[in-house]
Amino acid sequence: MAGFFVIAAVAVIVLLFVASALKIAREYERGVVFRLGRLLDPPKGPGLFVLIPIVDRMVRVDLRTITLNVPPQEVITRDNVPVRVNAVAYFRIVEPKAAIVQVENFMVATSQIAQTTLRSVLGQHLLDELLSERDKINAILQRIIDEATSPWGIKVSIVEVKDVEIPSGMQRAMARQAEAERERRAKVISAEGEFQASERLKDAANVMAQAPMALQLRYLQTLLEIGATNATTIVFPAPIDLMKEFLSRGDGVGR
Repeated sequence: MAGFFVIAAVAVIVLLFVASALKIAREYERGVVFRLGRLLDPPKGPGLFVLIPIVDRMVRVDLRTITLNVPPQEVITRDNVPVRVNAVAYFRIVEPKAAIVQVENFMVATSQIAQTTLRSVLGQHLLDELLSERDKINAILQRIIDEATSPWGIKVSIVEVKDVEIPSGMQRAMARQAEAERERRAKVISAEGEFQASERLKDAANVMAQAPMALQLRYLQTLLEIGATNATTIVFPAPIDLMKEFLSRGDGVGR
């Protein structure tokens, strides 16, 4: 009976040993293994692999893309305008060994790098550039953060500035500036239209100068259009050329 308990105890120990030795890593996971404190290369996984209990210690690393929300940062732009900006960064681990060995906590380190880079880069740009050249600033942020995190085995793929909060006083000033700019454009367009109209009138005057009867026909056409739409008294300026013949005849009869 005592032998049976011994065999059962040994069997349980063996099962526990085997269970602790067998590890499974998913397709998007890698296991960075330390054997007596020394790093084993390459990382384990994906699939089933065996570790030596007590001797080996494994750290799981997720290779999927991680979304990092950069907390809102208070930034002073190059033209001394205070703004509040937040951003989002997308990165993934491409070298699991470096992510575990080269940095204590890659998530915290990447977040801190993103925050300091955001303040530094946006502080070098004007407010108008921050609002209108968002793609350019995003590319600069991505390049700088990626270079800083590359030794940690991290690849930063996208950095996007999500929101820019501007003080209300500056918003009103920008609204007035935009309104003044629209008025300026309207005046320029109106002046351009007047200039083009004057050019066409000049061309029409040249044509009528070559054919004087064209002006009289235009008078008659204008009278016809007014009479068709308005039942009012019309004052018609008669050209002197039309009256010359009648005036000359009247002078001959008087003599």
